[in-house]
Amino acid sequence: MSLFLSTQTEVRLSVNINKIATLRNSRGGKIPDVIKAALDCERFGAHGITVHPRPDERHIRYDDVRTLKPLLTGEFNIEGNPIDSFMQLVLDTVPHQVTLVPDTPNQLTSNAGWDVKKNLNFLRKIVEILHEKAIRVSIFTGTEVENIKYAAETGTDRVELYTEPYAEQYPHDRKAAISNFVIAAEAAHQEGLGINAGHDLNLENLAYFIKSVPHILEVSIGHALIADALYLGLENTIQLYLRKIQ
Repeated sequence: MSLFLSTQTEVRLSVNINKIATLRNSRGGKIPDVIKAALDCERFGAHGITVHPRPDERHIRYDDVRTLKPLLTGEFNIEGNPIDSFMQLVLDTVPHQVTLVPDTPNQLTSNAGWDVKKNLNFLRKIVEILHEKAIRVSIFTGTEVENIKYAAETGTDRVELYTEPYAEQYPHDRKAAISNFVIAAEAAHQEGLGINAGHDLNLENLAYFIKSVPHILEVSIGHALIADALYLGLENTIQLYLRKIQ
């Protein structure tokens, strides 16, 4: 049973700021200001901030993470593959949540969840290490029920459902797109796991997802939200996303 299973019903929005860092790094210097952007997201109503530092630091840098931690007032979620450098970073900064993602160093984006059965002992050990620091742990998974049951065996507190398959199918058949996620969420809930979701959720498909999938605690959204902000402004965009999840 999770150490951090929440009884709250409000779905929380965590804004992934990687794309802001990507824009900064493309030119060098400090424009746009990643730290200011994160604090503005909180000020505009986001419940949390997500970052996904990769070993090559092509967007969020390890120093960004260390700078952000004492400044943020909401929840801080750090995603990544638990290699040695990543584990040292999260143990040094102690965020509220660590989301374990099986991406490779050169992977463009996270496009698959863990094969938990295959990595069960490894993930169990990582979860134990993070729990020693009282860090809530989420494991990035697909919707396979067996895989989710194995996730529960690791001792993780939550799973994050990988939602790109939903986003791809939504424009064509939203009922078919959502069905596996409903089943997965029910299975995770039965295992005592909290449920997060993320990847390619946007203003078009988010409300239906929240309405249809039970027990969702948090959505992590970055690429679409930051792209929308280019046209709509960051404050207005965050407010629009909050309306979709309420």
